Amino acid sequence: MDYVFAPPPQASIAVANSDARLPVRRVFCVGRNYAAHAREMGMDDRDPPFFFTKPADAVVDAGSTIPYPPETNDLNHEVELVAIIGTGGRNIAVEDSLNHVWGYAIGNDFTRRDIQIALRNVGRPWDWGKAFDNSALIGPAHPVSVVGHPSEGFIRLTVNGEVRQDGNLNEMIWNVPEVISIISHSMELKPGDLIMSGTPAGVGPVKPGDVLVHSVVGLGEVTATIGARL
Repeated sequence: MDYVFAPPPQASIAVANSDARLPVRRVFCVGRNYAAHAREMGMDDRDPPFFFTKPADAVVDAGSTIPYPPETNDLNHEVELVAIIGTGGRNIAVEDSLNHVWGYAIGNDFTRRDIQIALRNVGRPWDWGKAFDNSALIGPAHPVSVVGHPSEGFIRLTVNGEVRQDGNLNEMIWNVPEVISIISHSMELKPGDLIMSGTPAGVGPVKPGDVLVHSVVGLGEVTATIGARL
């Protein structure tokens, strides 16, 4: 193929206990999928699910130093369980959804909260608040054959050793099988799609120098450090 200029490298995430990497196609995110988080954002916790996306090249590995992004004074953390699609499909039934999952990872949906809220308040898309560079921390992928399908147990984040978020996966309003099914009825899912399944209550700001430790039952821990402002 003769390209006008070199295409970008394939976005990918690490695989636990392997030198292989898993290619990333799309990053889907579920908005306000834990009741307590919906309430802390001033919303009804029984709303139907809604979605936004991040570009694949927003993904960064666990252990990274993430630059504090420009145009914000309110960068927020959001720890999440990430489902990784291994078998694509359309119109997937809820009861068949988990057969399409390759594995799981720990993620952080970093958010420029001040920008997001300003856009939300005037009815505009959230992209500038959610889909910026380095905004999707994704830890190593763990295959279902090793970790099963986490659906109950802790999901937690600490900042400099202080617990900020401490929830349970069973507090999701829409669980992972339901989310997969709902997305697949709108667009075709394909291998390498990542689904960030929402964050529990306790989101809050981070600053340069902060050390974040994310943990989810069965998936261990991943860390990140907030770097200097760009």
